[in-house]
Amino acid sequence: MRLNELLGFDNIVIQCHDNPDADALSSGYALFWYLTKKGKKPRFIYRGRNRISKSNLLIMIEELQIPVSYSPDPEERAELLITVDCQYGQKNVTCAEAENVAVIDHHQVTEALPPLSEVRSNLGCCATVIWDMIRDEGMSMDDDVLLSTALYYGLYTDTNRLSEISHPLDRDMQDQLMINRSIITKMVNSCISLDELKITGKAICEHEYFEDNKYLLIKAEWCDPNILGVISDFSLETVGVDVCVAYYVSPGEIKFSVRSCVKEVHANELAAFLADGIGGGGGHITKAGGSIRPEKLLAKRNDPENELENAAGEEFRKRLDEYFSMYEIIYAKDIVLDTSDMKAYEKRPQKLGCLELADVFPAGTTVEIRTLEGDINVRIEKGIFLMIGIEGEVYPIKKEKLENSYRFIDEEYDAVFEYEPCIKDVFSGERKNVRGYARPVMSMGKARIFSRPLKRHVKLFTAWDEEKYYLGTPGDFIAVREDDPHDIYIISKRLFSNLYKEV
Repeated sequence: MRLNELLGFDNIVIQCHDNPDADALSSGYALFWYLTKKGKKPRFIYRGRNRISKSNLLIMIEELQIPVSYSPDPEERAELLITVDCQYGQKNVTCAEAENVAVIDHHQVTEALPPLSEVRSNLGCCATVIWDMIRDEGMSMDDDVLLSTALYYGLYTDTNRLSEISHPLDRDMQDQLMINRSIITKMVNSCISLDELKITGKAICEHEYFEDNKYLLIKAEWCDPNILGVISDFSLETVGVDVCVAYYVSPGEIKFSVRSCVKEVHANELAAFLADGIGGGGGHITKAGGSIRPEKLLAKRNDPENELENAAGEEFRKRLDEYFSMYEIIYAKDIVLDTSDMKAYEKRPQKLGCLELADVFPAGTTVEIRTLEGDINVRIEKGIFLMIGIEGEVYPIKKEKLENSYRFIDEEYDAVFEYEPCIKDVFSGERKNVRGYARPVMSMGKARIFSRPLKRHVKLFTAWDEEKYYLGTPGDFIAVREDDPHDIYIISKRLFSNLYKEV
């Protein structure tokens, strides 16, 4: 859906979920801004039994001039009702009937969506969805600092103080918004009430500790999601604790926060595992989180009568136990794989992208390479190139290996990805897209690898990055270059046959 499809209606109501949070308020605010700029006169409301009472949200509404109103009673039938940060029909939305309904959201889909809908469950907040949709209309919010600040705060709160951002589009919005930092600081320091302080202490005192794998599981009462981050951050400082998962259960959503202080457990990957099939999760290597839809959890367990809080606790314990028992950890720099049970392969002719990093920024510059898979920090040196795979994945390669395996071809580099990788100077903030510098290369099939399918899950620390592991699942391929026994890597089972042929 494009936003301009909403312009054919006149009597428009924007509604966020009951007990709205900062993301719901900022999303509705941005949509109100867009429709007003286009000459419409929308109303922005929330319903439910309770008015907004949290200090930080009251400050947000007043300081950022958010035109939202409380409308507890059924309204006149709108020509178009747009729900933001929620889906029409969900339990946390008190909706009236309307002639037409539209949905803009970032949560897992749980209801039948109307034709007018835009749901991006891979994004950290609904604010990013609407920010990107407004950009697609050729409009900029750069001159509206109050709106930009609201969008930033929506992202900030829905990703637990930016610690649970996983999609590069969320990071792009974070980087590009022009905000009023003093208002952000005022809101950030008005989040915890005395009651929430009690919730924090009670939850920590009632923790569950699993000594074999050194993790804590902490259940809190229903609270602001940021409190979960406070609980898990504090608890992770405990001696003998490597990982902490804190969660709460509410009728409409189960929220959880994940923290890790060991390189063998990436918090973002654990969060995704905990929510797989029943919600969504992501974030950073050390800080992450996510949410689970109660109805999906109960349906998956085939036990709709099970009390929700018990079901959530049981599911977290089960998945954490599975997670810690399922992985083999491989450190490429310390191991030489036995290739006797591996087959030899060479690359099929494949057009990829390649650029020399020193052509983008001078040698010695520390850059951040932003991709769909995450951010990679690299210090540029002469002779270090960047390969761009067929799905936009990137990895560094030395000149010698590049010349042994690929040849440049005289064509335009025209690959299209879901998210185009970009390179940012860490110190100056200057950003450049790889497309302006990438050239196409064709694999020559000279360098051989030995490879075999994985029979179990693997976490691989490559020789060029000892801090971040690559995940391999059963059916993926583990591979090692014939000319370098420590150049070990994982190849997706989905891509392997397209990239390699047996020799």
